[in-house]
Amino acid sequence: MKALIVEDNELMRRLIKSLIGNLADVVIECDAGDAACDLYATNQPDWVLMDIQLPGMDGITATSRIKTDYPDAHILIVTDHGDEPLRAAAQKAGACGYVLKENLIEVRRWLQTPLWKTD
Repeated sequence: MKALIVEDNELMRRLIKSLIGNLADVVIECDAGDAACDLYATNQPDWVLMDIQLPGMDGITATSRIKTDYPDAHILIVTDHGDEPLRAAAQKAGACGYVLKENLIEVRRWLQTPLWKTD
């Protein structure tokens, strides 16, 4: 499996990478939404782990852009923000799931879910 981690906090990126390390053969990292769109286009990862609050293009906008260009993309929002309006915005943008950083272990569950069950 190939995963793209989009997170502007380097320590959090490292934590997520260590959490999924034995699940992903390839892990690509970036710290901004616009970079995530470019990296998705060139790498076509199986999963994108997307933060919401990013410099420049936010994670909701990046999710929407990726899903517009690649409707089969699997994007999991991984964020500190648990409020309903953001959850709704993420869902509308095309994210298949939403995980709070306080429950990072849930990321593993999502990545272990067969991709045909996430749509």
